[in-house]
Amino acid sequence: MRKKVWVFAGVLAFFLASVLPLRAEESQIVVSAAGTVSAKPDMAEFGVVVNSTANRAEKAAAETAEKYRTVQSALRSAGIPLEDAPSVSYTVSPEWEWDQATAKNNLKGYSARHTIRVKVRTLGSIGRAIDAAVQGGANEVQGVTFLSSRYEPLRQEALALAVRNARRDGEIMARAAGGRLGQLIEVSVSRPSLPVRSNMEFMAMKAAPSPAPTEIAPSEQDIAVTVSSRWRYIASPVK
Repeated sequence: MRKKVWVFAGVLAFFLASVLPLRAEESQIVVSAAGTVSAKPDMAEFGVVVNSTANRAEKAAAETAEKYRTVQSALRSAGIPLEDAPSVSYTVSPEWEWDQATAKNNLKGYSARHTIRVKVRTLGSIGRAIDAAVQGGANEVQGVTFLSSRYEPLRQEALALAVRNARRDGEIMARAAGGRLGQLIEVSVSRPSLPVRSNMEFMAMKAAPSPAPTEIAPSEQDIAVTVSSRWRYIASPVK
């Protein structure tokens, strides 16, 4: 039995010694490439904030609750359903004021803040929805973003383009080195850019209805995907 074990170990050592050096010396080409597709946004989102301050927490909360109901009613009139205007945050907190004479913080009152995230599924209605929120009593309109409902097929298109670009660049590098590109060994994708999206930050205080409606025109946006790949390099035979 011991003799058989030694024979097996010797054969295994010979196999590893003959194969591993070849793998270690295998030439490879490493390529990173990007794929980008452009699309025109067809949806939008924006934040709406209502807040109130008072000397008592319950009063600040009650006033903010009334503003919230009024804004939500205005959004319904603009064609935004409740499920597309969910609450994303709500806080009631004390407000402090520093007194330099006593070197102490004094309680100034309480602030209640309620934030809604509004989704507009028809891009042409974004201005109307913003105007409705402002005229309904919103203290702030913020973080307007544009995005595409076709994000996933666009991302897949960009991914396929990135892989094709990686192969093309690898072939160019291989020919320049005097050989040709071999089999793909490994490919990985980085996290793509956010859904087709651009941002606009602004604040809007409650104001009287304006005869000129708000107009917002988003530009065409890009989805970019980057891949990293490794390919076998096949050298030309020596003549």
